[in-house]
Amino acid sequence: MFKEFKEFIARGNVLDMAIGIIMGSAFTAIVTSMVDDILMPIISGLTAGIDYQDIVVSVGGASLKVGNFINAVISFLIIAFVMFLIVKGLNSLHKEEAKEEVTEKECPYCKSSIPVEASRCPHCTSKLDNYNNVNE
Repeated sequence: MFKEFKEFIARGNVLDMAIGIIMGSAFTAIVTSMVDDILMPIISGLTAGIDYQDIVVSVGGASLKVGNFINAVISFLIIAFVMFLIVKGLNSLHKEEAKEEVTEKECPYCKSSIPVEASRCPHCTSKLDNYNNVNE
């Protein structure tokens, strides 16, 4: 059982996931600091000194910290946008695969597969009137 657990942990997927979680938590700390220490003071200055962290709504004796929620939403949007840019960048790397060139077409008379450049069918010897090279 220990051997199986060791093999499971040593797999690349588990290690990649662990590294991703660690990097994600470090990135979250950076974004949280940026929102709390840079963006929110600027927004507070632009909105006549309103400190969003101090916004609290009391409902039935419970205090709802709306300001903290606003900070969390801003943090989420920043993280989501950065993740979008990363995924978009990685996807664009995968799209650069070579296109397959068409090398064969179908004879309109005998329906055999023939080379694209053929002007006459080698199977039925029909002359191909509408000779079109599909690669051009």
